[in-house]
Parts: sequence; C-alpha cells; structure tokens
Amino acid sequence: MFTTRLRFLTAGESHGPSLTAIIEGLPAGLPIDSVVIDEELIRRQQGYGAGPRMKIEKDHAVITGGVMNGVTTGAPLSVRITNVNHEKWKGIAVEPYTTPRPGHADLTGAIKYGYDDLRFSLERASARETAARVGVGAVCKRLLHHFGIEVFGYVTAIGEVESNLDNVPLEERGPLAEVSEVRCPDHASSKDMQERIRKAMDERDTLGGIIETIALGVPPGLGSYVHWDRRLDARLGGAILGIQAIKGVEFGPAFENSRLSGTQVNDAIVLGNREKGEESALDKIVENQSRDDSGFLARLTNRAGGLEGGITNGQPLVIRSAMKPIATTLSPQQTVDLATGKEVPTRYERSDFCPVPRAVPIIEAMVSYILADALLEKVGGDSIIEMELRYKQLRSANLKHLPMTIKPKIFWK
Repeated sequence: MFTTRLRFLTAGESHGPSLTAIIEGLPAGLPIDSVVIDEELIRRQQGYGAGPRMKIEKDHAVITGGVMNGVTTGAPLSVRITNVNHEKWKGIAVEPYTTPRPGHADLTGAIKYGYDDLRFSLERASARETAARVGVGAVCKRLLHHFGIEVFGYVTAIGEVESNLDNVPLEERGPLAEVSEVRCPDHASSKDMQERIRKAMDERDTLGGIIETIALGVPPGLGSYVHWDRRLDARLGGAILGIQAIKGVEFGPAFENSRLSGTQVNDAIVLGNREKGEESALDKIVENQSRDDSGFLARLTNRAGGLEGGITNGQPLVIRSAMKPIATTLSPQQTVDLATGKEVPTRYERSDFCPVPRAVPIIEAMVSYILADALLEKVGGDSIIEMELRYKQLRSANLKHLPMTIKPKIFWK
C-alpha cells in the first residue's frame, strides 16, 4: 500500500467541546498562523442556503503544536476549533434518537457499531467535522501557494439551474465566485440559483448541485501510474468522495467525453510559439519552469482536466464534484422507530437547505491536501529551503528537458 508523506487525523463530534486536527509531514519553515486558518473557516460558514447553526458558531482556530515563532517546526501541527454550541448541550440529559433518517449514517452506523442511540452516529458523521478538514486544507493551501500553486472553487449548478462560464477565464472565476452569495462566477445565474434555493426553503426541501475546483500552477509530474493507489486522480477522487454528500467526481468533462470519439477527446500536443502569441497553461505554471521561446510542448485543449495516466501534465487541474441534496429535510420522510418497531415520520435535526456554496472551501481543502502530499512526494525535503532547491530541478514540458535516444534497445533477454 502506498504511504503518503503528508497525513492528518481529525477528532471531535458535532456538539462536543471542540474539533481537533493533527497534520504530520509538513516541512519546517512554512510561515503560518491562526489568521490564515480562520479566513478559510469563515468561508466555510458563508453561503446562501446555510442553516441556522452558521449564525451561532464563530469558528476560530487555535494552533496548539508544531508552530514556533510563526513558522512550522517539522513536528506534527495541531489545531483546535471550539464548538460554541457545546455550551447548550453540556451537562444536559438528551433524549435518545431512535428514528433513522434516510440518506444519513444513522442506521448504517448503528448496524456497524451496535449503538443503542443513533446520536452516536450522527454526532461524528455530521458535516460539522469538515471544519477541521478546512483547517488542514488552509495549511496545505499556504504550502502550495509558496510554490506558485493556487487552488480555488466555485458553483456551476444548483438543482436544475446551470451557469454559463464559457466566456469567463479560469483565473477570474475564483474572485468572481467570492462576491456571489451562492459562489457562482456567473452573476445572472447566481440570482437564479438564489431564487431556486428560496423556492426549496418554501417547499421545506433541500437542493444539491455541482462544484468545480481548479488548481493553477501545478507542475507536470505529480502522481504516478505504477500502482493504482498512486494515481493522482484516484487519490483526489477518494479525498473528495470522503466529503459528506459528495456522490460523484469527474476530471475535466469526463462524462461528456464518454459520449465522444477518441480523436475528439484527446488533447493534441503541439510545439508552442510565443512569437505567434500562442500560450498554453504550461506558460503559467511556476517561475522556475523554462521560458525559452522554442521547444515547449503546448496543448490545444484540456479535456483530460490536467491529468494523464494518473500524472499531472502541467495544464490546469479541473475537477467537478456532484453534491446530492442534503438528507435532512423539514418535510418529514418515512422511517421506522427502532425503539418501538413502528413506522413513523422522521424528526427534523437542524441543517442546511442547500450546502453547495459552503462545500466549495471544503473541496478546496481536500484537493489542497492531496496536491501538497503529491508535491512533497515528488520533491521531498524536511524544510522549505530544501524543497525550494529541489523544486527548481523539476522537469517541464520542454524538449530540452526530455532528451531522447534513437538507438534501439533490448528490453528483455
């Protein structure tokens, strides 16, 4: 089994005292403080369609280890996020929860672990835990940023309302999304999405949607094809699918590609010519890559979404995630009371009407974690200084970095 260089654990329950995250494998010398983490935690709490808990919690990260004098030490970094809402539960006898909600881990958790109260399941399975993952992602984002890699996301659809981003450049979509209440870069579609969410609220229902996540400046060569679990698309897909309510992931327009022929899907490789004004995403990767006016390999399209054979190819990484409508609804659904054995309606637990806008920074966090791990795997180094030296030696998609032989070889005897 492939062992990651970077790993993390989270602990804590939805209404417990706090959430904790411990990250191991960070290089020494990375500047970081709680402000950087808090900025991402605030983003996670924002978005039209959020539930009432977002008005209660004011998430703040306290770094309790792994940082001294404002920089990482190379030791495990630990972060604690207090649950403000815990005070209303502390010392209170809570009635047993025995009516499992369809679509949640209530019933499956009880079957697996033998619980006599479903609250054991829902407290840990709750998306509240993602606050800790966003904290981890904030640190990983800072590491990626140090090497010129930027990760951002936005909403492309809510329910049946889809945006039109054909004329919006990739690099502009993140900033445009952050000024939209539904995190959609298309202003006209944003209004339609808000109206659709408002309609779902009136109907006492919930909505899902599609989130696109972009990584710019990713160098070619991250990931590997030599084992299934080292393929970067597999690692990214697993990390994203581990987020509550995410049920589908594609790289580039993968499902659309499945309906086309190979010649329509493949991204042709051409020699770029800057003198003619031709530029590919490879030109925007990082400062250390070659800037020669000849010999660089460009692509005419990016239908692969930045990955070929489980390895980054230097183009923008494009990931689309499908989020189902959240399972907790104001309108009762049919279930069975496990204590009485009778069919009853579900009991409402406070929740979002549409969590899609709030899920954007959560997916960004997990993408950042996987990319940071892949970068550490590629360049190694126990400190930022060591990483910088090795990063400058990375190959780019340039002919001068790809010397080939024309002499035949005997591969097997």
